[in-house]
Amino acid sequence: MEDADALLPGNPGKTVIADKAYAAHSRVIEPLWAAGKQAVIPSRSRNKAQRECDAALYKKRHAIENFFARLKQWRAIATLYDKTECNFLGAIHLVSAIIWMI
Repeated sequence: MEDADALLPGNPGKTVIADKAYAAHSRVIEPLWAAGKQAVIPSRSRNKAQRECDAALYKKRHAIENFFARLKQWRAIATLYDKTECNFLGAIHLVSAIIWMI
């Protein structure tokens, strides 16, 4: 998780949405706040001080995570079957359209 600590504050986005695994206040949350970013990361249930979290944005994170789980069910995507970047991106577009239609 140390790599994420270094990458998240430099991210060009204004909001970082992550699950409870990234709830380390001093290592993740404070650097994000110092960089002027909103952190949509709920506190772990065992923490005494619970942090406010935008429930609507967090719900969207769950939907995106479910999409990637469905995308990985396709063998060619999960195993990076296509060797060229163009073909792999085409396969992702095709599978995404199929998932969207189902």
